[in-house]
Amino acid sequence: MSSPAKKRKTNDSKPASQRTRGIESFFTSRNATPTATPPSQPEPQASLTDEELARKLQAEWDEETKPDLRGSGALQGDLTPTRQDSKPENHNQQLDLQSQAPTPSSASVPRIDNSKSVLSLQTSSNAEDNISQSIPFDQSPLTFDPSNYAEPLRAHWAVEGGRASYGVLTKAFVLVNSTQSRIKIVDTLVNVLRIIIEADPDSLVPAVWLATNAIAPPYVPVELGLGGSAISKALKTAYGLNNHGLKTLYEKHGDAGDVAFEAKKRQTFTLRKPRPLSIRGVYESLLKISRSKGQGSQEAKQRIVEKLLRDARGAEESRYIVRTLVQHLRIGAVKTTMLIALARAFLYSKPVKSDFSVYDPAHLAKLKKEEIANIYSRAEEIVKACYARHPNYNDLVPCLLEIGISEELLVRCGITLHIPLLPMLGSITRDLAQMLTKLQGRAFTCEYKYDGQRAQVHCDSSGKVSIFSRHLELMTEKYPDLVALIPRIRGEGVSSFILEGEIVAVNQESGELLAFQTLTNRAKKNVGIDSIKISVCLFAFDLMLLNGEPLLDRPLRERRELLRGLFIEVPHHFTWVKSLDATSSDSEAVLSFFKGATDSKCEGLMVKLLDDAALPELSKEESVAGPVLNSDLPVTPAPVEPNGNTRGKNRRSLLSTYEPDKRLESWLKVKKDYSASSDTLDLIPIAGWHGQGRKAKWWSPILLAVRNPESGLLEAVTKCMSGFTDKFYQANKEKYAEDGDNVISRPSYVDYRSEPEVWFEPQEVWEVAFADITLSPTYTAAIGLVSEERGLSLRFPRFLRGREDKTIDEASTSEYLASLWRKQTERLRKEGEIAEPAAENDPLGLDED
Repeated sequence: MSSPAKKRKTNDSKPASQRTRGIESFFTSRNATPTATPPSQPEPQASLTDEELARKLQAEWDEETKPDLRGSGALQGDLTPTRQDSKPENHNQQLDLQSQAPTPSSASVPRIDNSKSVLSLQTSSNAEDNISQSIPFDQSPLTFDPSNYAEPLRAHWAVEGGRASYGVLTKAFVLVNSTQSRIKIVDTLVNVLRIIIEADPDSLVPAVWLATNAIAPPYVPVELGLGGSAISKALKTAYGLNNHGLKTLYEKHGDAGDVAFEAKKRQTFTLRKPRPLSIRGVYESLLKISRSKGQGSQEAKQRIVEKLLRDARGAEESRYIVRTLVQHLRIGAVKTTMLIALARAFLYSKPVKSDFSVYDPAHLAKLKKEEIANIYSRAEEIVKACYARHPNYNDLVPCLLEIGISEELLVRCGITLHIPLLPMLGSITRDLAQMLTKLQGRAFTCEYKYDGQRAQVHCDSSGKVSIFSRHLELMTEKYPDLVALIPRIRGEGVSSFILEGEIVAVNQESGELLAFQTLTNRAKKNVGIDSIKISVCLFAFDLMLLNGEPLLDRPLRERRELLRGLFIEVPHHFTWVKSLDATSSDSEAVLSFFKGATDSKCEGLMVKLLDDAALPELSKEESVAGPVLNSDLPVTPAPVEPNGNTRGKNRRSLLSTYEPDKRLESWLKVKKDYSASSDTLDLIPIAGWHGQGRKAKWWSPILLAVRNPESGLLEAVTKCMSGFTDKFYQANKEKYAEDGDNVISRPSYVDYRSEPEVWFEPQEVWEVAFADITLSPTYTAAIGLVSEERGLSLRFPRFLRGREDKTIDEASTSEYLASLWRKQTERLRKEGEIAEPAAENDPLGLDED
């Protein structure tokens, strides 16, 4: 039953303002005699705005305290309202009831001996924020001196707990987001990391996680689990928005962070002074959100988000707090950029208590650019190699703080059981002829490229098993049958190992390979062995660690011999990839093997070098004649260097070692799709239009995009309306229903010069074939890479399939698209067919459809 108070509230038709205490009642002296106001007399403040009322009260308070101020010698100017900051992110003001007891940071607080409370208007920025805002993070590291700012920052941080403020990181985010210059982005990150290294090294690990938009390595199953509704509720509560106001802001800006920015700017007054957010505090709040489970967890998460939003000092902090929560920071600080920044930062700076040596920027400034580039390159290679073998900033960054950049990092942060290393990747070839050309003079093995899920399997001496995907996600729970099997495949003398293979769905009785779609039908969580209906087989192809000893630097031939000699085959459950050892002179055998792979429902072949050394007699013979696959596939022989490697622009030496996180031509992919048609692209569907005629009820065409890892943008590349079945159209329309969650307002992270009927939530990747690539005034993909004014587009795009094995972070990049365009241009130039691109005569971009 409702309480009497609630009933009165429900039934009372009078305006709420007549029942609410005026703001002056909060500041009325307790000993003052209350003065009755006739009911008919309106309150004098009723027509004043909040700001006018606050300023009026301030003036009255100033008048009352003048005698005390004269006696205490306080400056009259101390009580005047603070001028509003002209910077957009500091527009909001706060109404603050401050105690006049002396404080360590009393520069902006008037001191009064009688300990009276003073009402003052104060901007959301303070001296600490002003220092952060004034730091030129985008300077060259050769001229930037962190010592000029470290001591003042430490002094201000000491007042509020001693930790590096989130405002420092936010300033760097703003600078990075305001430029597309790769040099400026790296320099800014290097300098902000140097400030933290020298002023508060304990905040470096959280800063790196926040800058990379993550809270844990990918193999640790940690998720924020925040839905859009939780963030929306927190925004409304923290900034006083209603549903209509929030919706209006989102429809206008399309980005949750920009909505928070605008909402924070519009927030006028608050009765509490927010405690500055620290880098460590924000990171720990995210960890609390991820750990909140069970009943009431959503409310607990929402309270944490509300506190972060309330404590944000300035609209920019609000923007990046929300972007962090929705896991779309959009500053372009991808993994590679952060590793480069870390390497360079530790070349210049070190913690006060560390004793490793660093470079003097003045000394480096005297060197030639090539010499500086070599110093950078050596440091970056060490840091990248460490991360590739041990991808966890919680381990890498403390080692850097202790010993700096040195070869010892590779020992301390090397390959470790139950921590996945980043997989080696293969380069794409157009067909078998191109593959044979690239590997002239070398011995290689051709392996079936199974249509399954790549897996990295770890097993220690106690029999504990961990299975990781190619994206380093832990999927041990998904394959309990393999977990039970793995300890049994160890031969005599094998205690621990890390091997790599392909998990493929098979017919348990016949061993027949089944399609990848069958494998995806297996449950992913809480899988019991007794309930498994889809059997799998692990086809092993590499061995990276054996009995605690890393094997990465050994040739593939040696690694493969250990794998096949020391492990026990279990038919239809564990075996080796089917392979053929060959050279480029064995073209007919390779062609026959390729056909066998495609007939066996495989995607094609993986071709890998067996040894580091070339075969001199074979190199000499092939450099003259070149390999011949058949008369329909002409081959241009590549020049051969003395060491047997073929030469080419920026070509690296081809090695048979295992190189984590590298895509080299010592591993080549030859897929049936590549051999049957031209190159394909993995694109992201981002928008759509209603079709014509019978397609009017479906989305057709559909706008596709490549990703730009430098800027974080999705760049429109083409419209696709070919290759779809009616069944696909129906499913796609249901997925992207106009009133559903997957249709959104125009997102700010999409770069497109027109307006479709609907925008899709980017969430999937499609493989698309095409006839050729053209310059286009309509599409923005790769703009600036091949032309300053025009992007690239595809002619006659055709949908091939959805790439369920890829996330949008693995979609084709604008740089890759530009590289295909350059190859196409070079080929046409050689054939004498260079002409003005078709898109030049097609200003509306109609030809791409």
